[in-house]
Order: sequence, then structure tokens, then C-alpha cells
Amino acid sequence: MKSIIKIGLLVMLVLQLSACAGFGSDGRRGVSSSLVDYLYPEGQVPPKYEETIPHLRLPLTVGLAFVPSQKSTDLVLPEAKKMQLLEQVKQKFAGLDYVREINIIPDTYMRSTKGFEGVDQIARLYGLDVVALVSYDQVAVSSETKSSLLYWTIVGAYLIKGNQNEVTTFVDTAVFDVNSRKMLLRAPGVSENKRSSTLVEVEQVNRATRSEGFELAMADMSNNLAAELSRFKERIKQDKSVQVSRRQGYSGGGGALQWPLVMLLAGIALMLTLRRTLGARRA
Repeated sequence: MKSIIKIGLLVMLVLQLSACAGFGSDGRRGVSSSLVDYLYPEGQVPPKYEETIPHLRLPLTVGLAFVPSQKSTDLVLPEAKKMQLLEQVKQKFAGLDYVREINIIPDTYMRSTKGFEGVDQIARLYGLDVVALVSYDQVAVSSETKSSLLYWTIVGAYLIKGNQNEVTTFVDTAVFDVNSRKMLLRAPGVSENKRSSTLVEVEQVNRATRSEGFELAMADMSNNLAAELSRFKERIKQDKSVQVSRRQGYSGGGGALQWPLVMLLAGIALMLTLRRTLGARRA
């Protein structure tokens, strides 16, 4: 009789817990940063469009930075992670012959100031000609699937993956000329990824999925940025909407294009030296 009662209580407990798991509510969370709110804080209204033509002096010094989120801290995208992701973006600028230097701006500097006035301060500090600002928007949803009914059985919560963690991430890089405050180009990136997890793993897996979402979105954006930068190079040669001048000593070609000329000049110099040496010996 006692055994029957124990079994009955166990069955009732399993059914009760299963019902609780089956009717659990979805968990939705998100993090974002707004480029408009950062450049025009406290409800400022963007100025009317002006026919100002940006004037770029090549080669350019570029600044890379994330637009700060509303939260002061973010476990999914801390400063160390931001620096790592911006290093990947930096590689897209590194091979351009019209770019002299690329600087990654720490999140601390970005949070200490806002608006184009803040961008001007950072530009003076780093000697920037243009700045690339990365804004983002991420939504993560953790929902219980039908298999979550089995979490609480004798099998155990660790063995049945019943929670589905879905993350959608959007990033956008806008490149501005510092002096004219005109946007030169932009490149978006998006990712959608999901992972299943047990109930006790939800928080850990959700965080890992969100971190992966930023990596995938930034990789997509970086590819789009590379294409936009290539088109921008051709545009500054032909389009009159951007004025271009060259700094002293800049010929307009990349290092790879200049090497043949350097080798040719070195060969000519070597030949002249050999001729002078042979001429001196004959004399």
C-alpha cells in the first residue's frame, strides 16, 4: 500500500512539474544602440540637408567605434568583445591605398561624450579625417518547445533539450567625414541563429548564442563594407560630390603598386653605380 502511494505521489509530482514546464512563458530580451540618438542627443533635431561637399585629404586617418548602448554595461557585448570585433572591421580598411592609419576608439571615450561635438573631440585627439560608427540592434527569444514536457521526468533536465534560443542581430556601419559631418557610405549586416538547450542551460546557451549572433552579423557587415569601400574608391575618382586632394608625399597608389617603381629605380641606381665603378677602374 505504501509503495502504491509513493508511486502515485511521484506520478502526480511529475505531471504537475510537466504542466508547469509546458505552460512556461517565452523570455524576450534585447540590446541596442542608436546612431541618431548618439549624434543628436536629448531630442535634438537633425539640421536641414545642406549641399556641403566633403573635402578629403588623402591618405585618410580612420577611427572605428561602436555606438554605446543605453545600458552602461552589457554582459553579451563588453568592451573587450567590441575591440575584438572592430579588429575584424579594421582589416577591411587596412589594405586600402587611400587609408594611412586606422584607430579603434575605446568604448570609454564614446560614453564620455555625445553628438557631433563629441565626435569632433575624439577626432582631434586621434587626428581623424573620417569616423566609422557601428550601431546595433539584437533581439533574443528563449521559448519552450513541446519536448520541454520531459524536463522534469526521472530522465532529468540535463538530458532533454527542450528550450529553443533564437537570436536576430542587425549591425550598421556609417562612415562620416569629420569636418563636413556628411555620411560618405554605410554597410549593414544581419544574422539569425538558434540553439536548443535544457532548462538549466538556458542562460548560458542564450548568452553564447547572442555573442555568436554579433560575430556573424559583423562578419556579414564587414563583407558588405569591403564592397562599399571598393565602390567608394571609384566614386572619389569620378563623382563630384566628394572633393579630394593629396597630402604632400602621397602619390595616390598603394604600397603594392609602388613596389615595381621602387625596384625599377633601385635597379637604375645600381646600374649607374656599377658603370661609375667600372669607369673609374678603367681610368
